[in-house]
Amino acid sequence: MSLKENIEMVKEELNSEEKFFESAVKAERLWGKYKTVIIAGVAGIIAVVVISAVNDAKKESEALEASKILATLQAEPSDAAKAELAALNPKLFAAWQYSAAVAANDIAALEALKASDDAIIRDLATYEVAARQSNATQLQHYASSQKAIYKDLATLESALLLIKNNQTDQAHQKLSLISQDSALYKIAKSLMHYGVK
Repeated sequence: MSLKENIEMVKEELNSEEKFFESAVKAERLWGKYKTVIIAGVAGIIAVVVISAVNDAKKESEALEASKILATLQAEPSDAAKAELAALNPKLFAAWQYSAAVAANDIAALEALKASDDAIIRDLATYEVAARQSNATQLQHYASSQKAIYKDLATLESALLLIKNNQTDQAHQKLSLISQDSALYKIAKSLMHYGVK
């Protein structure tokens, strides 16, 4: 190696060290200027992660507790268990009430559930009351709701009530309301073809 090459190599090393020190000084200035913002940001991220983990653990614990209470209610219903489940998980309690009312054919309990805060339970209870009472007006009103879960089933039951009352033209009109996408479409077509004359 020549002297000239050695000098060039030393210059390059000095330039790279100078750039390293320069970037270190810039980083130190940024740290000094934004230290509190950086620390606050990191602390905020840590706090969000910890709070999220605590909330998830709490929800999981409540879900397990609600499941235990539900198992107790299914085995042996008691007022204490009902109150505990209603306080811990009102939606699950409403679902249990609905299930128990349907199993017991308790129209009064189903009527009470028609005022439930849970939209699904309210919808199902409305249908069950109308169907169990064979109330054509209530079934028709239920079926006319856009968000009705059992819309086609209520329409079919309403048509069956019309068939029983020998109102075949109206029954045909009801059955024609069931769309081709419905699981009940084939039944409706069969009733129109064979059952309604």
